[in-house]
Amino acid sequence: MSSSIENLILSILQQEIDKSIKIEKQKMLGGGCINNAMHLKTSHGDFFLKYNQNCPPDLFLREAESLQELAKPDSGLQIPKVFAATELHEQQPAVLLTEYLPSGSGGKKQDETLAHGLATIHKYSAEKYGFYHDNYCGATEQNNQWNHNWIDFFANQRIGYLVKLIAKDRQLSNMDHDIYEKLIDKLPDLLTHEVYPSLVHGDLWSGNYMNTSNGPAIIDPACSYSDREFDLAITNMFGGFSEIFWSAYHEAYPLQPGWKERNNLYMLYHYLNHYYLFGGAYGQQALQIAKNFI
Repeated sequence: MSSSIENLILSILQQEIDKSIKIEKQKMLGGGCINNAMHLKTSHGDFFLKYNQNCPPDLFLREAESLQELAKPDSGLQIPKVFAATELHEQQPAVLLTEYLPSGSGGKKQDETLAHGLATIHKYSAEKYGFYHDNYCGATEQNNQWNHNWIDFFANQRIGYLVKLIAKDRQLSNMDHDIYEKLIDKLPDLLTHEVYPSLVHGDLWSGNYMNTSNGPAIIDPACSYSDREFDLAITNMFGGFSEIFWSAYHEAYPLQPGWKERNNLYMLYHYLNHYYLFGGAYGQQALQIAKNFI
């Protein structure tokens, strides 16, 4: 870490925590593919820090907003407390400073607590679909303009929005574009279940929850008020969550018939997003999902 970044972090700590605070030790952490992450040991305790010098200017402002929203329901989950979030400036990185959550062991009780906590979050509702500001799933901007209609929101502000980004910045043939258009047209026939605007984490794959010494925590959110099943789709990707988790979630907040089929449909958003961010085989995986539903 450069001296200029270290000075910036120290000034944030002194402003938000205590003027006398000193950084005693810093350790870079792995696991992220977009941001730099660090464990800070200070004279006033431990903190977790993320910083990025090449990102959307408000990336961490929006993440902080999501963390603060997730903390509103009394879910029993560990949601990192936000101490500071700054924007990207020409000479300064964007910074997010939160409490440090020490790791702990997993097990059945942790999985059950995670499921029950997520169900509680999903019961926390709003009048419309969307969020207070556009935010980011990874580094991809999400269109969170408030919308009374879930199908319209999912069609145009999630799938259609991503398809336009991919067509602009990557590669999308006219034939592939037509397939996504056909799928969007068919969504009213595919999403016939009863839906309420539920608070969702937005990017809840297995790398965005962790077992801590005080119980399971969820991190790196991209919140919106959406169909709660939309949140559950990515839990089946990249390793997925345990059967204990699923059993406990169904017990706490039973899902409607047909949820498994819709789960596969909702995965499309995340495969499209991964293709937009990383390219590769994600594009074909997304296309296959779309073909399966038209």
